[in-house]
Amino acid sequence: MESISLAREIAHFLESKKGEDILILDIKEIASFTDYFVIVSGSSDRMLESLSNGLVREIKTHFHRTAQPEGRGSAGWIVLDYGDVVVHLFSPLQRSYYRLEELWSEGNVVLRLM
Repeated sequence: MESISLAREIAHFLESKKGEDILILDIKEIASFTDYFVIVSGSSDRMLESLSNGLVREIKTHFHRTAQPEGRGSAGWIVLDYGDVVVHLFSPLQRSYYRLEELWSEGNVVLRLM
């Protein structure tokens, strides 16, 4: 599966589970470690954990790929690394603190779901 297709599937899954302000950022021309970031906000610690757990199950079931979550919902951030797609789940506070969209602003926005 192409990495952009995986990124889009992840974004749509997160949207269906009530993830907020979902962004796919193409950084393959400016980063050597991945092709896409998928960035999403969750409204609570429990929501972040639920999004993470659900996504891990979904990707393993349908795409036979695994990722070990890094971080915790209680810390306001979780990262799932699928190699060519890295998923960042943030609380609104942590998302504004880390400002990945600003840090990687040379990347191209592929999709934004508000």
